[in-house]
Amino acid sequence: MADALSVIPASVLRNLSDKLYEKRKNAALEVEGIVKQLAVAGDHDRITAVINLLTTEFTKSPQANHRKGGLIGLAAATVGLTSEAAQHLEQIVTPVLDSFSDQDSRVRYYACEALYNIAKVVRGDFIIFFNKIFDALCKLSADSDANVQSAAHLLDRLVKDIVTESDQFSIEEFIPLLRERMNVLNPYVRQFLVGWITVLDSVPDIDMLGFLPDFLDGLFNMLSDSSHEIRQQADSALSEFLQEIKNSPSVDYGRMAEILVQRAGSSDEFTRLTAITWINEFVKLGGDQLVPYYADILGAILPCISDKEEKIRVVARETNEELRSIQADPAEGFDVGAILGIARRQLNSEWEATRIEALHWISSLLNRHRFEVLSSLNDIFDSLLKALSDPSDVVVLLVLEVHAGIAKDPQHFRQLVVFLVHTFRVDNSLLEKRGALIIRRLCVLLDAERVYLELSTILEGESDLDFASIMVQALNLILLTSSELYELRNLLKLSLVNPAGKDLFVSLYASWCHSPMAIISLCLLAQTYQHASAVIQSLVGEDINVNFLVQLDKLIRLLETPIFAYLRLQLLEPGRYIWLLKALNGLLMLLPQQSAAFKILRTRLKTVPSYSFNGEQFRRTSSGNPYLHHMPSGSQITEDGDGMQDGGNSHNGINFALRLQQFEQMQYQHRMHAQAQAQYRNSSTTSLSKEVQRNEEPRHPSSSDTSGPPSRSSKRGPGQLQL
Repeated sequence: MADALSVIPASVLRNLSDKLYEKRKNAALEVEGIVKQLAVAGDHDRITAVINLLTTEFTKSPQANHRKGGLIGLAAATVGLTSEAAQHLEQIVTPVLDSFSDQDSRVRYYACEALYNIAKVVRGDFIIFFNKIFDALCKLSADSDANVQSAAHLLDRLVKDIVTESDQFSIEEFIPLLRERMNVLNPYVRQFLVGWITVLDSVPDIDMLGFLPDFLDGLFNMLSDSSHEIRQQADSALSEFLQEIKNSPSVDYGRMAEILVQRAGSSDEFTRLTAITWINEFVKLGGDQLVPYYADILGAILPCISDKEEKIRVVARETNEELRSIQADPAEGFDVGAILGIARRQLNSEWEATRIEALHWISSLLNRHRFEVLSSLNDIFDSLLKALSDPSDVVVLLVLEVHAGIAKDPQHFRQLVVFLVHTFRVDNSLLEKRGALIIRRLCVLLDAERVYLELSTILEGESDLDFASIMVQALNLILLTSSELYELRNLLKLSLVNPAGKDLFVSLYASWCHSPMAIISLCLLAQTYQHASAVIQSLVGEDINVNFLVQLDKLIRLLETPIFAYLRLQLLEPGRYIWLLKALNGLLMLLPQQSAAFKILRTRLKTVPSYSFNGEQFRRTSSGNPYLHHMPSGSQITEDGDGMQDGGNSHNGINFALRLQQFEQMQYQHRMHAQAQAQYRNSSTTSLSKEVQRNEEPRHPSSSDTSGPPSRSSKRGPGQLQL
């Protein structure tokens, strides 16, 4: 300290702390001259003493003017040192950097000015303090004082020039600091950071692309800034980096893919568009590097397919198609289970387009990696079944295609049909709204006969009799009306001459017994008219309920459709088809006379040619084949002694007597079930009535009370029977 006082006059020290800038400036010039003389003399000890004096007595002084004088003095000393400044730089720069956080804005301003002058002198030697200077400038870029901000900007430009021309700058040491600052929300700081990223990226010797994953998320974060200028700067920087990626042979796609996946779900539209655009390029360029990230990428793409912004939807669809076209193998790290998991979650998306693409992915994986998909089937099967209730018909049809693909294996086919029946059982609305669509599509995809036989086997042993009846009625209606089941109907028409037709008839009969009208329809379709008549004759009063009449009404109307044209033509020959005529008349007798169905059927039967049947003709007809069929060639099925062998109870291996017994037993079970339900309802009603009576005020009628109902005997008049 004493050495410093001996070389710097007291008047200079006094003026260095004066409140007037001009006096401080003149004093600084005096300090510059003194330091220059000491440098020429090589007296670095005294130079150190001078710098210490300026630091301790001025820059750390509680007086603002002293601190200002100290800063301008340190800058002057650096100018005086010129090329000798490097060895004293630590002493000089540290107190100046400390002054950047001074409470007085004017002190902060002079700190910027001092460091600017110091940097101009030392240039490249300045780089060793870069991180500290960068940190200080980052804070000053958001300073509350406009003058300080302006001074910081000037200093910032100078530091950028020094860095771009220096070969000592360490990007490795700088990146952690940059990464730490990238999440700052202040707009001035963001501009400052983007500016530095852009400048450093422009330096050929600095590999900013290699460190892009460290600050990429921060740049994407700036795309949603409220300032248009910041958004534009961030977008410009990202566009430049994306172009570099396209031209670079070595890029770390994996780390960046994780960031892009997160940003693709941003609430900001521009951020989503930029992220999905980057993902699109990555999928095209990434190759093997991206294989482990396919599931995450798909998870980002699928929601964007339904984005409200068309540009995002277009890019997302393109990316999705690109990703699906890549032939990746599990051995290369392609995680089929993870992809399935993403697709399964997206089946619950509120957007139809996303659900559709998720199903396309499941179908694609099933075709390419069947073993892996079936291994993960338990994880997705429930979701696929729930998707059958989707409000979109397109989704339901795609789900059925996936199910059909899975059901190519017998064990999975059985599982599918069992679960499908279960789903219909617990969700009657699904059976009502989508049952026909689902069954028809499965029949196309999996073979109608196979589907119906499996359904019949399951429903034959169904314990819920009400559901079984409803399900059979639905299946029967589909069988009679759907164009997809044309071949199945033709096979049933050959039940009396074709072994396959016979087996189908017998198999369906077992479950069709749950519904009288379904059995009658099946017999009419299979042309087993005598058995149809026997079934009609076997019906008892309890079977003729409202549901039965509704189903009968449907059947009568179906008889007028093209499907039953062959049956109506057979009525032209009543002598050959007497059992058909008898069956139809039996149905007519079951219908209420005032119903529309009664009038339709009666009108049809009136058109039957009026033949008179004598006893011989009837005997010959009944002993002849009652199950006749018009073959395409015009030939007919012959009797072969059906009636003579066992009274019409068997033909082509079909034991009709046993079938009728089977039907009657099933209908008996239904009647018992209905009675049990009725008793339960009556019991519940009685219990409720008693509970209400207990809660009411008790009444004690007198012997003369006549308000009660009269006895049956008192109401019975002459000639009436007692009930």
